[in-house]
Amino acid sequence: MHPREFVAFIAAVMAVNALGVDLMLPALADIGHDLSVSTPNHRQWIVTAYMLGFGAGQLVYGPLADRFGRKPILVGTLAGFVAAAIFAAGSVTFAGLLGARLLQGLMSASTRVLAVAIVRDGASGRQMARTMSIAQMIFFLVPILAPTLGQALLAFGPWRFIFYALGAFAAVVLAWTLVRLPETLPLARRVPISLAALRQSYRLTLTNRFSIGYAIAASLTFGGILAFVSSAQQIFVDEFGAGDRFTLLFALCAFAMGVASFANSRLVERLGTRLISQSAVLALITLSVVHVVVIEAGLETLTSYIVFQALSMTCIGLCGSNFGAMAMEPVGHIAGTASSLQGFITSLGAVVVSLVIGQSYSGTTLPLAIGYLGIGLALIAIIYVIEGGQLFRPRLPAQ
Repeated sequence: MHPREFVAFIAAVMAVNALGVDLMLPALADIGHDLSVSTPNHRQWIVTAYMLGFGAGQLVYGPLADRFGRKPILVGTLAGFVAAAIFAAGSVTFAGLLGARLLQGLMSASTRVLAVAIVRDGASGRQMARTMSIAQMIFFLVPILAPTLGQALLAFGPWRFIFYALGAFAAVVLAWTLVRLPETLPLARRVPISLAALRQSYRLTLTNRFSIGYAIAASLTFGGILAFVSSAQQIFVDEFGAGDRFTLLFALCAFAMGVASFANSRLVERLGTRLISQSAVLALITLSVVHVVVIEAGLETLTSYIVFQALSMTCIGLCGSNFGAMAMEPVGHIAGTASSLQGFITSLGAVVVSLVIGQSYSGTTLPLAIGYLGIGLALIAIIYVIEGGQLFRPRLPAQ
């Protein structure tokens, strides 16, 4: 592929997962009403069930991709995602829908593992971080557009149309993969599946403090994103009564992450992953402290919430791709399995974080602000340990 097409392709693969999370947000209330979900917070499980499958599935695809190559695994799971979307569209009970969402997550888990592994097959360090940042910049346009697209689909039919649209998009990416993606893992680098090999790869991934430490750090930032996504409809519609502007306001917050990823792609090769991400964490802590004070003083408004949320998402956007690149740097020789295990840790950790924050929602934005403050404090503590007490200093000249 031409480099520009390659970046666009990686973004499209990642967008399958993003659409799986965000496209149905405007329909959560309709789904809850149609499937008799009486407790508003329980609607968040439509997102959470998907993420549980997404996290668990990642343990499988790394070893499979290291053994059989990237392309056949991606083709099979994209086909499975299309089938799961059709199952979700036909659900007649909330439990059935959650089962279909779990299956969707299991299938889409490959997109995270394989996007990272395919990029890592040809790049590392700052170059990898730059490529991932450009892809994520495009990828972050999806949360901006997805709720609006979901709202448009609702104008033409019931919420089930959204799942048919998900299946259609995945089918397009499947066709693109079949026609244009070359295999990026040569036969000489493929690793047989064996318990001994898996134990060795897992041991290397879990015992390297940079690999495991930055995977945990990524889980915290991803958890912050997921907490916002799962509670956004309640905050904007139920708390602030801005249902008619929900898609626009959600897009403003998501746009901040896109801007952050673009800035990171332009600056990371000059400033380094550590300087940018660590500065962003300190900024997140400061913002969260001020936000909590504003809420406790009774000064929170829709405008203040959007400002603080957008700035917080900017900080998180400056962390995510850098944490991922730093986690992968010492384990590039086992990229598929390492990406799989790191993705499992990151996704399930994010589910736990988002559940703690999202299920604490009680009609105010305070749980989210406190949650972001906790995330920031935990991040700086983790980074301090990983880096041996030395902040803002690259471990190697290329980082």
